[in-house]
Amino acid sequence: MTERIWNYKNKNLKSETVTAAAEKYRIPRLLATVILNRGIDEEHMKSYLAKTMRDIRNPHLMLDMEKAAKRIAAALEKYEKIVIYGDYDVDGITSTALLYDFLSSQGADVDYYIPDRKGEGYGINIMAVNKLARQGTKLLITVDCGITSIGEVEFAKLQGVDVIITDHHTCKERLPMAAAAIVNPKRPDCDYPFDGLAGVGVAFKLMLAVVMELGLNTTEYFKKYVEIATIGTIADVVPLIDENRTIVSKGLQALQHPSLPGLRAITEVAGVADKPLDSSGVAFAIAPRMNAAGRLGTAKTAVELLLTRDENKAREIALQLDAENKERQAMEQQIFEDALEFIAQDPNFAKKRVIVLAKEGWHQGVIGIVASRINERFYKPCILISHNNGVGKGSGRSIPSFNLFDALSHCEKYLTEFGGHAVAAGLNLNMADFDAFVKEINKYADSVLTDNDMIPRVNIDCEITERDINMDSAKFLSLLEPFGMGNEKPVFALLGAEIMNIAPCGADNRHLRMRIRKNGVCVNCIGFGLGSRAAELGAGSVIDIACQLGINNYQGTESVQLLIKDIKKK
Repeated sequence: MTERIWNYKNKNLKSETVTAAAEKYRIPRLLATVILNRGIDEEHMKSYLAKTMRDIRNPHLMLDMEKAAKRIAAALEKYEKIVIYGDYDVDGITSTALLYDFLSSQGADVDYYIPDRKGEGYGINIMAVNKLARQGTKLLITVDCGITSIGEVEFAKLQGVDVIITDHHTCKERLPMAAAAIVNPKRPDCDYPFDGLAGVGVAFKLMLAVVMELGLNTTEYFKKYVEIATIGTIADVVPLIDENRTIVSKGLQALQHPSLPGLRAITEVAGVADKPLDSSGVAFAIAPRMNAAGRLGTAKTAVELLLTRDENKAREIALQLDAENKERQAMEQQIFEDALEFIAQDPNFAKKRVIVLAKEGWHQGVIGIVASRINERFYKPCILISHNNGVGKGSGRSIPSFNLFDALSHCEKYLTEFGGHAVAAGLNLNMADFDAFVKEINKYADSVLTDNDMIPRVNIDCEITERDINMDSAKFLSLLEPFGMGNEKPVFALLGAEIMNIAPCGADNRHLRMRIRKNGVCVNCIGFGLGSRAAELGAGSVIDIACQLGINNYQGTESVQLLIKDIKKK
């Protein structure tokens, strides 16, 4: 197992600061320490724990939001044909459904369009715009796409179609200024205080801006659509901080008893209907099934799941998505095995900082998931490319120290198209340029990455003692939820514990179970994926562990257990 670096957060935090916060808010010192170490000062701690509606900012603070809301209101008044132009992932699907349903409720002449992943690819395309213009579209609203579509927006304008761009992806140097409005918190000239919204978050804010423009009740519409916004926000793995944290917190509360037939059906099919639903449940049970529609079939199926009010239809769609998800899993495993074989056959693999693999016929809808698995396994940026007839379409995932969007920008001369974020991006290229691209991106990586950057990290919130390992601490830490990127479940360091017993467990002995003791306090531990460590550790070994505090419920009895993230033998 690769040695990991433990990064401690703010080891210089003063004890008196922690004591003051703990006493003021009547919370354990451990919880106060975690919050303060996450950059939340004492003044804002109450708001952070409360997650109130006051944390949701006025949407008009975002550049062009008022302009967009007024244009939509005018389209409603004139009964102009409006089309929502979405993306085929869960963020795009939820964005499309949210705006379509809202505008329909206001009596709009509205339709939606999601391009085919395989035939059209990501984003706006000229053929689709031409088709929609001929069908009488006067206003095109993009969701989760469009920020790089300069030529397509100019073409739409020539066809008499106004375009409102709503997006959250990284902007290039030029913006599609022919648009009637460009709503993206990542615009360099936008002063909106939080740029971490998902595409559905931006669409959600646009909906609220139109609600305000029409003089409707914002609280009513916030509650109506927060479930959909929550699913897209979690699925797109944006930071669960600031407004995202409040949206997801309110949405998860609502999702305990979903209001939409489609959401009730998908939770039942996914097997999470009778369990408390948290962000992990959305990420690993609901989102993959909705994503499967855009990856293997048509994303419209998942949009219809969110729009239907027919319980039987909802159940039918949910079962279809579940079947497609199982098919996706089988494809994903085959591509993963192909990728591992390529890596095993490459004698120069160890020298390459970026993994770039290509194969004809890999399913474009699955390669991004596999790139993420390869990235996690080897702790290297990974790009997988599927190609046919000399044209390659790729999807990449990166590590925190390597900005993938910047890397692709550096290699732009070898690409026909690219876009995305620092840690996830897509690209197109001619396969004649494949070898040159691989060489160039690795050359760039060599110039910006150090050997230290290539070592995986474990981020430690703080050190704990055996006195902190109790049920009260575990339950108080749940106040930090919802957990996700940017607001991860706390990881602690417990130093100098003795192993009482240890053994691999689970299928193929993949996992690790052990019982440890420190200063007379004994606690059970589980380490998922750490079964191979049992051979090097034994009873009596003294270890440091990076762990999370968890609650194990066995036959109705609750007990504290530690979820092991890493082990260092003393």
